Amino acid sequence: MSNGPRRLLPPTSALHCFAAAARHGSFSRAGEEVGLTQSAVSRQIAHLEDWLQTLLFVRHGRRVTLSAEGRDYAEAIMPALERIRRATARALERRPERELSIATLPSFGMRWLAPRLPRLTERHPDLIVNFLARSDEFDFADENFDAAIHFGLPDWPHVTHDLLFREEAIPVTAPALLAEHAIQTPADLAKLPLLVQSSRRNAWTQWFERAGVPVAVPAVGPSFEHFLMLAQAAAAGAGVALIPSFLIEPELRSGALACPFALPISSEHAYYLVYPPDRIANPLFLHFRDWIVHEAAGSDSSPLVRPGSPGNG
Repeated sequence: MSNGPRRLLPPTSALHCFAAAARHGSFSRAGEEVGLTQSAVSRQIAHLEDWLQTLLFVRHGRRVTLSAEGRDYAEAIMPALERIRRATARALERRPERELSIATLPSFGMRWLAPRLPRLTERHPDLIVNFLARSDEFDFADENFDAAIHFGLPDWPHVTHDLLFREEAIPVTAPALLAEHAIQTPADLAKLPLLVQSSRRNAWTQWFERAGVPVAVPAVGPSFEHFLMLAQAAAAGAGVALIPSFLIEPELRSGALACPFALPISSEHAYYLVYPPDRIANPLFLHFRDWIVHEAAGSDSSPLVRPGSPGNG
């Protein structure tokens, strides 16, 4: 067998020392990270430089800085080393055969997924599903997830998208705030502090357009990263918020929040179950996928309007 490919793979110990020294700009601090003495790290770097026939560091007494070639080499190999670390961690985890790992948006997981889990357990008692909160897209090749909940367009790269449902956002606030300000028409809401979710700052503009109210650029107030934080602020009387109705069903039913006008807004964005195409070959994952799609088909995201509020007519 030809040893050609091996010629292009430097010793991993030397690469490990080089990556640590490149991060810290110091052989001594690199030694603390990798568990070697400063002189041992220096020897590993010298060995790698000899192997590559390239000067990787410029020495300034006890200080070192990357050379131009060293900087280019570090930028090329460090992402690869990180992927190797992640792949090794996944291999070492050896997740039990009957477990799945699902990444979910925090509010979606708390208000939509969690209340439905007893039905999943009833249908598949031997299946264990672990849910972890993740708000951003990631590369499934780098993470130990079987699937994720995605909100947006069906544009997550290299995955299958199963549509769950679209949402309808409705205006909600504390009932006492509505009574205090005598809210009678959609235009009256512009008099209240308009709370926003940080990634949807133009939502109020869309809502006033939907209501036929000529408010060019609404003066929005505080923003919140998560919808449940936004809901708490609205329930406390801090202002009025636009929140997907399915996320605040308990507050609407209890009267902690009231919807003054049944004028929901929606968009082309939707919730999807996303997963690498090869996951569907796993019977356990197929059970979970079929269950969540079935649950989503029975979801009711229609807005609830509290009795006696203006939107009830």
